[in-house]
Amino acid sequence: MSADSATVASPLVKVRAEIARACRTVGRDPASVTLVAIAKTFGAKAIEPVIAAGQKVFGENRVQEAAAKWPALTARHPGLELHLVGSLQSNKTREAVALFDAIHSVDRESLAAALAKEIAREGRKPTLFVEVNTGAEPQKAGVLPEETDAFIARCREQHGLAIAGLMCIPPVDEAPAPHFALTAKIARRNRLPLLSMGMSADFTTAIELGATHVRVGTAIFGARKSE
Repeated sequence: MSADSATVASPLVKVRAEIARACRTVGRDPASVTLVAIAKTFGAKAIEPVIAAGQKVFGENRVQEAAAKWPALTARHPGLELHLVGSLQSNKTREAVALFDAIHSVDRESLAAALAKEIAREGRKPTLFVEVNTGAEPQKAGVLPEETDAFIARCREQHGLAIAGLMCIPPVDEAPAPHFALTAKIARRNRLPLLSMGMSADFTTAIELGATHVRVGTAIFGARKSE
């Protein structure tokens, strides 16, 4: 293992240990939780040691940033999986469907229609999560909780999208657990198996409340660079 790989292996090992501990608390198999390492603002020099330390699933916030750095990385490191965790503009749908293995931010009718069109055109089927704005925050993307059931139904019935799960980002000034619990409840009644919940500060709580995907950046890469 190189010096760079050794430097990142320790925080990565710690995060994985915390995932395993949270799973044991509620009697879950740690293999039921996917760690998505959020690499936004970090370049290949920072990402490659994390890959060398064994991480295979990564997340990005922006299509343009991902398109600039991941094709070369995936060519050098086959078997990586790339997730879009940030908002997706409808005019970036073609690039997103071609580039990402999962999209966590399906949140409006126009985007659902654009995704359906590009999925049919590309022949690729990224795993799709509907983003729920559990705190009803006006500055945030996401479907309001009371509108989520109907939106999922339209995605399925009108657009033919295979929605697999829900994603949420709780308000920063509120306890996350009630938001995770609400998201899990909506997922259960819509028969959705996947839950993208929890970031560096609260992923263990999210796991205890059912998260199948946790989005962890700072705890792996360190302090984020300025955007």
